[in-house]
Parts: sequence; C-alpha cells; structure tokens
Amino acid sequence: METELPRMLNARESIAPDDRFVFHTSRMRMKHVTPDELRNMNAQTERAALELADARPDVVATACLVAIMAQGPGHHCVAEADITSALRAEGARAPVVSSAGALLSGVEALGARRVAIITPYMKELTAKVVDYIEDAGIEVVDALSLEVPDNLAVARLDPADLREHWRRLNLGRADALVLSACVQMPSLASIQPVEDEAGLPVLSAATSTAFRILTELGLPPVVPGAGSLLGGQVSSPAGSGAGTMAGRS
Repeated sequence: METELPRMLNARESIAPDDRFVFHTSRMRMKHVTPDELRNMNAQTERAALELADARPDVVATACLVAIMAQGPGHHCVAEADITSALRAEGARAPVVSSAGALLSGVEALGARRVAIITPYMKELTAKVVDYIEDAGIEVVDALSLEVPDNLAVARLDPADLREHWRRLNLGRADALVLSACVQMPSLASIQPVEDEAGLPVLSAATSTAFRILTELGLPPVVPGAGSLLGGQVSSPAGSGAGTMAGRS
C-alpha cells in the first residue's frame, strides 16, 4: 500500500498529468502473518479509520488481503462497512475499498472464471484465500505458497523472483494469473513481463486495488506497464460505482 500504489498512481501522471494524488496512511500493527495476529490487526480497524477521517480523503482503501479473507467468505463486505461507519461518524464521506474485495473485482473485470495464484503465506492461510476466492465463484486451478511468515520478510521479497515462480504453476486451465495475492509482497516490476511471457492477463492485489481506487474516483483505470487490468481496455465490473472521493489506509 505504501510502495506500489503510490508508484502506480504517480506513473499514471505520465499519461494524465492533471490527475495528481496525495497519500495518507494509518497503520495497523502486525509482525507475523498468523491467524491470531491477523485477528488482532483487524481489531485496530476503527482506530485506523478514525485517524484517516481527519484528513478528509476522497477514497479509503484497506489492505492486508489475508487478514480479511482469513475471517471467512464475504468478510470484505463487513470490513468495508465497518470502515465506512467509522468514517461517516466523523463526517468523512469517502467510499471504501479493500484489497480483498478489489482482487475479486479485478478478476471479474477481466472476465476470468479460473485463476492461478501466488501467495507469500503459509499453506494453511493460502488455503483460506483459495476458499474465499472460490466462494465468490472463481475457480482456483493452482496455488503456490512461498511460506514466509514474517511480515517484514514478505516486504523484502525480490519481485524479480516471481518471473520464475510463476513457472511452477499449472496454468493450463487458467484465465488469469494472480502474481501476488498480497499487497505486502512486491510484484509490480514483474506484472507486465510475466503477462507478456505467460500470454494471459496478470494481476495482483495491488493492481486490483489501484483499479478500484481509480474507478471510485471516476477516473479511467489506466496505469502504464501494469498489466491488462490497468491497460485501458477493461471496464469496471457492474456494481463498482464511481465516486468523487482519494487517500488510503
């Protein structure tokens, strides 16, 4: 959230110089990606939302896809509603998106029904992510867990390694490849190269979140070099309406 999203939206200025973005961040603490720490992190949601409300952002996005998906199918709707309620109580009118909900929207926008995914999580958590995605009507044909439990270590993973990791997946039935089902795991530098080589759309939790942010702002969801989802040929899925609201959590 604090690296790839600003990079994408700032890169967008090369094609739309009048659209400029300012970022505000409130952090929820977590050191290890475990079920207990994920639950504890989710408990900090209201506090983080209240801190952002003071900045009067135009859109608020919440990350940590697995923290939401580990709570069970459909929980992104609950998380988004909770943040919306906290913002409204402080007079902030920003629409709210989550990386978990955004990934589902991104796959839908691509018209994909079957995906393969790469996660940095332990296999137990990857299984929860797979269940969540499949509950939304998207088949996960293969999944690769890199099994990195330390949250800072996840952020330090080399995105160039993904240019080899994807080859370990069976993509024979996949309509799209989720190169990183985690906003914390960097992947942006490899999205376009892997898409070009794999020959199918490649997206990530981060590119999906950028897609939803731009859609909520009523702006064309276009970022150069960030894969098909942000290539300018994809329409936002039904139900993800445009707003007038831009900051993030």
